[in-house]
Amino acid sequence: MINHEVRTYKSSEPLAREDQLAWKIAEVAADDVAVEADVQDMVINRIIDNASVAAASVRRGAPMHAREQAQGHPMKPGAAVFGLSLEETISPEWAAWANGVAVRELDFHDTFLAKEYSHPGDNIPAILAVAQHKGISGADVIRGIATGYEIQVDLVKGICLHEHKIDHVAHLGPSAAAGIGTLLHLPTEVIYQAVQQALHVTTATRQSRKGEISTWKAHAPAFAGKMAVESVDRAMRGEGAPSPIYEGEDGFIAWILSGPEARYTVPLPGRGEAKRGIMDTYTKEHSAEYQAQALIDLARRMGAQIEDFSKIRKVTIHTSHHTHFVIGTGANDPQKMDPKASRETLDHSIMYMFTVALEDQAWHHEKSYAPERAGRPETVELWHKVETREDPEWTRRYHSTDPNEMAFGGRVEIEFEDGSTLVDEIAVADAHPNGARPFVRENYVNKFRTLSDGILSEQEQNRFLGLAENLADLGAADLRALSFTVDGLEHSGSKGVF
Repeated sequence: MINHEVRTYKSSEPLAREDQLAWKIAEVAADDVAVEADVQDMVINRIIDNASVAAASVRRGAPMHAREQAQGHPMKPGAAVFGLSLEETISPEWAAWANGVAVRELDFHDTFLAKEYSHPGDNIPAILAVAQHKGISGADVIRGIATGYEIQVDLVKGICLHEHKIDHVAHLGPSAAAGIGTLLHLPTEVIYQAVQQALHVTTATRQSRKGEISTWKAHAPAFAGKMAVESVDRAMRGEGAPSPIYEGEDGFIAWILSGPEARYTVPLPGRGEAKRGIMDTYTKEHSAEYQAQALIDLARRMGAQIEDFSKIRKVTIHTSHHTHFVIGTGANDPQKMDPKASRETLDHSIMYMFTVALEDQAWHHEKSYAPERAGRPETVELWHKVETREDPEWTRRYHSTDPNEMAFGGRVEIEFEDGSTLVDEIAVADAHPNGARPFVRENYVNKFRTLSDGILSEQEQNRFLGLAENLADLGAADLRALSFTVDGLEHSGSKGVF
């Protein structure tokens, strides 16, 4: 890997294109290196993972409405949309939109955490939609997805967005544009313009993940994917973009991030170096914000040791800065303690999630968030006894670059009315590569079958898995069938403004 220093340049300072971050990203995307075997296997795992959560969410409101919007943009050849007939094809940018919402709706697919947060699987809907529309092979899809993951992981390692209250999808627009560039074998110049345009139009504030969280949380990455498709289309027509988007005097670093004096270091593969970023990422066993994964596992373990939850006086979660201030009591969001809060808010409340997992010793993507579950009087009482505290050591481990030291969990102290305590800690989730039960292909397949049970027939499950697991050998016709159909898929009945 090569570490690139990125800073603001005055308009009067010379900065060659070749020295700009967007150009360096484009060079990585245009570098036609082989995909290593373990990376190829993980790409397939994540395609299965995305389909799992899309199947579980396909009848929910946000995916339904996004799908209906997409249906207003039919196109041949076009791309497939989760749930629809394979014969009903949609323009690729709108297919990316609909599938992106379905994938993100339940907050249940893969993650990568470093200086910034991300869900790198959000790259897949846009890249796959373009591939289906253009009649591209499965082998090139793997190459494109490997690039999308690589660029997003590298940006997340080098540039923090959340400290400036910028949503993490600002790294997704450029990474998806780069992945599409690899997919289409585009020249560096075209990818460079697309990356800049994608960043320019996908920068937004983090209010979408603060306070009363709405369904836009699922739409935001889908919008970034849609904009990436449109940015590549525009660049392929010979159009330019704001430049230099990162380093410009009025650019991203100068006015959105830490200002003209700031310095960022972004690692990128050198020419001929394999793109292995996906191997640094990890998926979710539970439908919840990633920082909750390990603590849900810990709650299940601790709950099995408690006979009477009514005897608990206080629960204190000692954890990282991020967990405390984003999903903990440090956020100072009263909605996180409200039993009538939206699902999107509850899955960003570690106080709620720890309580339910403690009581149930289980976690379910629907039942654990049901209004009747959130409203149980005994649950609400215990929930309001939970608080988080930042612990400098957990914050340090959260930001560690040593994979054996990196941690996303915490230490929990449960105090009982009789003065006794129960104390335990966990560093990473059970499903994490360093966890008690790291996810392998069998787990991804089981997740798909479990989440699609009652939604897809066994025959449809088998058809999809057969295609996904043979992705490297798929031709254009089979790749266009890499989706799933849900019989009798209902509509909301709302036609919207248009």
